[in-house]
Amino acid sequence: MQRSSVVVVGGGFAGFFAARTLERLLPPEVADLMLISATDHLCYSPLLPEVAAGRLDPRRIAVPLHASLHRTRIVQASVEDVDFDRRTLQAHCDHGPIGPVSWDRLALTTGSVTRTLPTPGLDTHALGLKTLVEAQYVHDHVLHQLELADSTDDPVERRARLTFLVVGAGYTGTETAAQLQHMTVMQLDRFPRLSRDELRWMLVDLAPAILPELGPRLGKAAMRLIKARGMEVRLGTTVSAMAERSVTLSDGDTVPACTVIWTVGVTPPELVRRLGLPVHRGRLVVDEQLQLRDGVWAAGDSAASRDPFGRDGADYPPTAQHAQRQGVTIAHNIAASLGYGSARPYRHRDLGLVADLGGVSAVARPFGLPLTGPAAKAVTKGYHLYALPATGNRLRVAADWAINMVNRPIAAQLGLVDPAAAQLSREQAGSLAG
Repeated sequence: MQRSSVVVVGGGFAGFFAARTLERLLPPEVADLMLISATDHLCYSPLLPEVAAGRLDPRRIAVPLHASLHRTRIVQASVEDVDFDRRTLQAHCDHGPIGPVSWDRLALTTGSVTRTLPTPGLDTHALGLKTLVEAQYVHDHVLHQLELADSTDDPVERRARLTFLVVGAGYTGTETAAQLQHMTVMQLDRFPRLSRDELRWMLVDLAPAILPELGPRLGKAAMRLIKARGMEVRLGTTVSAMAERSVTLSDGDTVPACTVIWTVGVTPPELVRRLGLPVHRGRLVVDEQLQLRDGVWAAGDSAASRDPFGRDGADYPPTAQHAQRQGVTIAHNIAASLGYGSARPYRHRDLGLVADLGGVSAVARPFGLPLTGPAAKAVTKGYHLYALPATGNRLRVAADWAINMVNRPIAAQLGLVDPAAAQLSREQAGSLAG
């Protein structure tokens, strides 16, 4: 019997769990498995705010693909084009083009990149928080602003250095703003020339509420908490322009600031648009079995799968929770197409979301039950340890958290990231494979 070729494009949650499940479902003699990923690891992105806040080492949330996938060939490259008629794809890595790569079954799990807008100065001055590189750079950048503010006697310069603006009050933006604000407050005692009154954190969003994913009750609870800490929240407002040391808001206010963190959502990468397939809000339209066409499936942030439990025929949201489970589903359906098991539709009710707000604060909604305070914090930590797909990473994250309870995290600028590598324009032009 001729061996089939199964190729998974993307090493994020959907691609990782698709490949791992295929290894379990398909006997070795049935198919050759290949995973094409722009990185050699799965980034556990829900903990990126903790990396930015210096509470976790970046490698703690990087799950190595080679160590976790034992039968899959890992190719570190970016996919540039897919020929559906010839069942081939073209990829490119650092030493040049790869391919054509032939496939009998194809899983497109290309993930997403940060959604940008035509805002003047965005590509040059805004910082993203979608990758480990960006999270590490944000950490270094924020600490550097404290150093620069401490070294100047110019009150205007100091004010701009100590003003931090986060755009986007969803899950990532609110967590990032809350945790980074907590970090900077904890560091102030090491800068005697700086005062708490000079430190200014702002959270800006066009939406009427923060954390809409968690519902109005928990959104209001989170709002009360971060405001009590001194966070300035401006809703119904966005950024209309950015400069090196100032930000202009849509309400006409100009804020002196040297730091803008952009977390306004995600969008599929350029490869999805180049495929020429039907899309809904930029995401590939799939059926209930997550199939695009004969022999091709899509899952994760780049797939538009209708949620039968949602309102008005909405698609499942682009979250890690859904990407992971969709990856497992397409693995079962690919295996079924090769004669192993039965195809299944994707059906999943949201298990709830958690948001860590720094310190001992969190909000959570496990199985629809709203929680705040220490109970929410315990659920949040427990969920992340459960969801991390590698024992070594779980142990190291748990150890860091335990040490943080008795000793302040090490705050140091490592300077390992080239500023150009953390710009949003580079991210948009970068990974097309997860």
